Amino acid sequence: MTVLKTSLRNFFAHKGRMALSAIAVLLSVAFVSGTLVFTDTMNTTFDKLFQATASDVTVAAKGSSDSGETTDRTGRPPVMPASVVGEVRGARGVAKAEGTVFSTSVTVIDAKKDKLSPSSGAPTIVGSWNGNDARTMKITKGAAPQGPDQVMVDQDTADKHHLELGDDIGMISVVGTHHARVSGIAAFKVTNPGAAIFYLDTKTAQQTLVGRTGVYTNVNVTAAKGVTDDQLKKNVTAALGHGYKVQTAKEVANANQKSVESFLNVMKYAMLGFAGIAFLVGIFLIINTFSMLVAQRTREIGLMRAIGSSRKQVNRSVLIEALLLGVIGSVFGVGAGVGIAVGLMKLMGKMGMHLSTDDLTVAWTTPVVGLLLGVVVTVLAAYLPARRAGKVSPMAALRDAGAPADAKAGTVRAVIGLLLTAAGGFSLYVAATADKAKAGSGWLGLGVVATLIGFVVIGPLLAAGLVRILGAIMLRMFGPVGRMAERNALRNPRRTGATGAALMIGLALVACLSVVGSSMVASATDQLDKTVGTDFIIQADNGQRVVPQAVRLIKDTPGLARVTEYRPTLADYTTPDGQTLKDTDITAADPTYATDLRKKTVAGNLKDAYLPDSMSVHEKFAKAHGIHLGSKITVAFKEGATAHLTVRAITSSDDVIDQGAQYTSIATLAKYVPAAKMPLDELVFATAEDGQQAAAYKALKSALHDDYPQLTVRDQTDYKKALKDQIGQLLNMIYGLLALAIIVAVLGVVNTLALSVVERTREIGLMRAIGLSRRQLRRMIRLESVVIAVFGALLGLGLGMGWGATAQKLLALQGLKILQIPWPTIITVFIASAFVGLFAALIPAFRAGRMNVLNAIATD
Repeated sequence: MTVLKTSLRNFFAHKGRMALSAIAVLLSVAFVSGTLVFTDTMNTTFDKLFQATASDVTVAAKGSSDSGETTDRTGRPPVMPASVVGEVRGARGVAKAEGTVFSTSVTVIDAKKDKLSPSSGAPTIVGSWNGNDARTMKITKGAAPQGPDQVMVDQDTADKHHLELGDDIGMISVVGTHHARVSGIAAFKVTNPGAAIFYLDTKTAQQTLVGRTGVYTNVNVTAAKGVTDDQLKKNVTAALGHGYKVQTAKEVANANQKSVESFLNVMKYAMLGFAGIAFLVGIFLIINTFSMLVAQRTREIGLMRAIGSSRKQVNRSVLIEALLLGVIGSVFGVGAGVGIAVGLMKLMGKMGMHLSTDDLTVAWTTPVVGLLLGVVVTVLAAYLPARRAGKVSPMAALRDAGAPADAKAGTVRAVIGLLLTAAGGFSLYVAATADKAKAGSGWLGLGVVATLIGFVVIGPLLAAGLVRILGAIMLRMFGPVGRMAERNALRNPRRTGATGAALMIGLALVACLSVVGSSMVASATDQLDKTVGTDFIIQADNGQRVVPQAVRLIKDTPGLARVTEYRPTLADYTTPDGQTLKDTDITAADPTYATDLRKKTVAGNLKDAYLPDSMSVHEKFAKAHGIHLGSKITVAFKEGATAHLTVRAITSSDDVIDQGAQYTSIATLAKYVPAAKMPLDELVFATAEDGQQAAAYKALKSALHDDYPQLTVRDQTDYKKALKDQIGQLLNMIYGLLALAIIVAVLGVVNTLALSVVERTREIGLMRAIGLSRRQLRRMIRLESVVIAVFGALLGLGLGMGWGATAQKLLALQGLKILQIPWPTIITVFIASAFVGLFAALIPAFRAGRMNVLNAIATD
């Protein structure tokens, strides 16, 4: 009980000093809790949506995916004849059966040709209005569609794009473009996470999406009273046979949930990973805080030991303080996490994914995980300072505050740190010289961890050397004040090393990812320059296929020398070694593609792969299956006949563009696949006549804008920019998440300086007494902070560039062979770190400047 009282007294006596450490715990726990609440809420939202919109049993065509989306490479949804509805109605236990048709391979535009698709990546769905939708939607304006000139839109899409009754909407599918006017607006009775939904009457939907009536994509079946979904499924399957996909409501919901689960899991674990980094940085802050508090209370602890307190009691007292810090920080962190989750939901709403706070889900595991993490991490971080406190002898009560450094422990630490760093450096070297990316990635991970831990452990040794160099470069110009700032930073190298290491972790990751991102862009751009021999790439950004009418329009555009069609499809291979490979990619293209993409071959000529009944394979595939020039591969085309194709070329597997592709000609594909089942073009390449590039570019954009606004025309400059923008957006998002760790590191600098000022109260008073002005005192503390921040930045940026350069060597095995250091980013981060140090010192310097000189001198 005495130990507890002592711990409580000490904790509240130093509550100001504990505040920043508590904030670090709070931020880290809040990020973890917010991530869990946010992802749980998304799961709840999707669960409610899928459960509400699924009928008791759903019948779909055999070729449809589990989640019901369009998978047909002809661009049309898989369908079944209308007679299926009658057969289903005849099954036992069926109360109601209704045929519907829908597709996700549609682009919807308004009267100005602007796309109405969601910006969040959610699907655009066009389908027939049916009884199942009427159950889950409420018409808020107008009426349901009746006739070919009417369409109903969901409320969220109408609000986002300011659609009103009577507005013209165009729906572009492989069948063509269908125009209708908004007849009604309907709102979901459950939350719609962001899909844009447009309803037509059944006959119009069939004509618009499939091109003919008398077919359905789904049959929604309602069970009679007392009949379970599982029993109904058995009855319907017995009535139809096994030529259809029959699923219960639960199976449909699970399949849909699975389709979004991968996205949610990636988001969840990525965000938890960044929270873990913040926790790691927070550990340094907590260690520093308790180390300094123990040092400042050395005489007090010595007195406690002198009057009978045991080492265990002193140790336990410090750990109890840490426990209180962890509990308080974690409790507030869990609460703040709910706020972060709500903020993320609002942010996703602005991006087009609507999540309602009515579905806010706080599982019991979330506060438990948050509290456990916060408390365990805080107590573990305080363990070493607590042990150090337990070693304080009773004689310390007779000395000035501050425990003497353990020279032997420092030497052992330096040796261990150097060994770890050397081991990490060796691992990075092995990774950089690896022949296979998979083996090298393991060494890279080991090297990253070992060098990071090594740098943390030898932080005091590095601080002693680097701070002297930085002091000579940066601080000597400030005269005596600069020299005092340098000596203050060198006074306790362990503290300086730990403070710098906290900043080092975040900046190392920033530097590493910057190098990797820049190298990827530079390598891909170089590959485009070297291998792509065409001027324009035409495609739909939503994955929609290019219809034949658009291809004809492209070919009729003036100023073009050639147009190349490109049609990836699937087939079952039987290779010479007797293996059968299901659903293997094969790309059908025009023979001119061999010119449009200058792909390196290791055997044969790629142009020969476009001869009748011929194909190419890539080098790794050829080696794996004993294939050489002249080998025959049996290719069973999906929706077509089986061909025996001769291998005429073997391409290099090192290319970045179309890596691992196998080619044949469109003419060969057409020989074995009926015209009605032929896949549509995924891309179309166009090359301008000499000197006509600018005119042809303008003509292509103009020709496609009116009738095919879903298609985007890009020249090589546009394509490079799009690639750079994609990687840039990803990096910016990662930098935003890493900002949490950097914020915690800044708190560490602030806390270190604040406690350092308290520790040096008497010294500061004496300096002020002999003539140091308040302005000089504040400058000294700011300079000390800047040099610590720059020290951490040097370590982090140097370490991160080493990691990034090693990672690029592994990427080179995948064809990304150019290493590019983004010097503008590195220099900007370095300069920003100095401003971070300056900012972190503002409050401690201000407080130091306001000290009363006499009171400071009288401080014991």
